[in-house]
Amino acid sequence: MATSEVNVCTVEDPIEMVEASFNQMQVQYGIDLSFADGVRALMRQDPDIIMVGEIRDLETAEVAIQAALTGHLVLSTLHTNDSPSAIMRLLELGVPYYLLEATIIGIMAQRLVRTLCPDCKAPDGTMTDDIWNSLSEGTGLRKPATIFRPIGCPECRQTGFRGRTGLYELLTVTQDFSKLIRAETDIGALRAQSTMDGMTPLRLAGARKIIDGVTTADEVLKVTSSMTA
Repeated sequence: MATSEVNVCTVEDPIEMVEASFNQMQVQYGIDLSFADGVRALMRQDPDIIMVGEIRDLETAEVAIQAALTGHLVLSTLHTNDSPSAIMRLLELGVPYYLLEATIIGIMAQRLVRTLCPDCKAPDGTMTDDIWNSLSEGTGLRKPATIFRPIGCPECRQTGFRGRTGLYELLTVTQDFSKLIRAETDIGALRAQSTMDGMTPLRLAGARKIIDGVTTADEVLKVTSSMTA
């Protein structure tokens, strides 16, 4: 994203990786430099893209939204169970629904699951219909004939797993979805609309990883929740 023509500015707590092409700023609460203060300072540096490490309070949310309203691309993070829940979290912080409707263009949720060791994973028959139905979210995704289980070997230090892979849930804010963002928004309606708009839920993304033999049902169920919960 960062080029000679694109000024990318960040406010982080802490700066976990130094990126030479970014203008990075670290939050310093000891000198009253919060996320919100950092964004205000960055607005004077003619940024094109602003990255806010985390939105933890209403003040930070409001400053980030004001930056978006003035033509800047703003990226940030929230702690929620899934993508639609980010809308609910911002409403709970006190952000007016019409500002969310006017500024949010997309939300991505992500989870990490352990990947099966390719040197020792073994076929484990199949799984019960109940477990598969909870993973496939009623989409009709075909249950795999064979799944794999961890065994353990010297290559994975007897754990059965090596590394991690991501599960991603991308919500694109469409006109139909935007119409549902109201003061009394129903999370069920947001989830249903986002799925109709083409979003792949986290749990369904995990089910596809199971079909590919990348991970296990236990790993996916540990880090995801049902869209109907």
